Amino acid sequence: MCSPVSTGLQRSRLLDIGERLTLIPTGFHVHPKVGQFLEKRQKALSGGVDIDWATAEALALASLADEGHPIRFSGQDSVRGAFSHRHLHLHDQVTGDVHDCLGGFGAEIEAFDTPLIENAVLGFEYGFSVASPDSLVVWEAQFGDFLNVCQAVFDQYVTGGEQRWLFSSGLVMLLPHGWDGGGPDHSTGHVERVLGRCAQGNIQLVNVSTPAQYFHVLRRQLKRDFRKPLVILSPKVLLRLPACRSDLSDFFPETGFRTVLDDCAGDRGARDRGAVKLVLICSGKVFYALEAERGKRGLDDQVAIVRLEQIYPFPGRDLAKVLSGYGKANFTWVQEEPENLGAFGWLDRRLETAAGQRVRLVARPEAASPAAGWRAWHDREERELFDAAFEPRFL
Repeated sequence: MCSPVSTGLQRSRLLDIGERLTLIPTGFHVHPKVGQFLEKRQKALSGGVDIDWATAEALALASLADEGHPIRFSGQDSVRGAFSHRHLHLHDQVTGDVHDCLGGFGAEIEAFDTPLIENAVLGFEYGFSVASPDSLVVWEAQFGDFLNVCQAVFDQYVTGGEQRWLFSSGLVMLLPHGWDGGGPDHSTGHVERVLGRCAQGNIQLVNVSTPAQYFHVLRRQLKRDFRKPLVILSPKVLLRLPACRSDLSDFFPETGFRTVLDDCAGDRGARDRGAVKLVLICSGKVFYALEAERGKRGLDDQVAIVRLEQIYPFPGRDLAKVLSGYGKANFTWVQEEPENLGAFGWLDRRLETAAGQRVRLVARPEAASPAAGWRAWHDREERELFDAAFEPRFL
């Protein structure tokens, strides 16, 4: 299930899709802020740089529809995007008419908002994905402790349906996840519970860190000759983080989804592995916080950061190949979650096998709540997390 698949597109096709995505009908009165949003998107595409998260997503959806695959995208605030980042439908500010930005791409595209009855909606979308294997069915959970509400549907159908009833599903679930001070109800997709249901290659779990990676993993769902549910941990901070951008060349045919990213291999500028004394292994948005902190501490030459973009199926060979290039460096797994949550409990021995040595854990202290309820507590925990990650005795 880790075999590569072709997902990239030619530059001319990407630009054509981008132009159609940003086209405003003649006489349509778009909101000024939405107009700026579309202009910014078009400028990024034509310039070939600064492709953001929502643009990568739109390119993936539109390109698949253009290839004849129906698209179904749902969630409580999925059309606009919970943080006004998506805008799949435009509303005329004078007449109230609606323009579908994904319309006219060949296959049928349904994008709509659903009630906040997440267990019912998830169950329905799972059933739809089973009945329509050639469709890309995406469901976005609203911010909150998702699996506290949907655990039964997730366990009995999404993760167990193939073994129970031979059901094949390509359902994509976007689970909000990421510690940024918003409190416990805005932090966790409960990666540890998802991993607790991972067995026999039943599902896929990714925590991608770039728009291009997001584009490729969405297209990979339908470019493979089989279907597996896909969980994508989706931090809101990456939607607008200036450092979280991709070049248009990252979407070209010679590219594709990579299970592991190494910042000493050209992903963030090639550097000398031989000088590295500490390798921080992480997944998702915490990479950008660690990268910024490394720069502040003047440790760019001594510390490397390796991103585990796909957690399950665990890409042990890919990770081992990357880590083997760091000689006798110390290895540390860094996660934002408290020690009793997150991926490390499942990853521990797997990381040790890939690294050929014990891998130290840096995490928030164990806690009964997924995240602190006060911003000041969050900030203090984050400072302590950085201090532990860059502890001098490991350099």
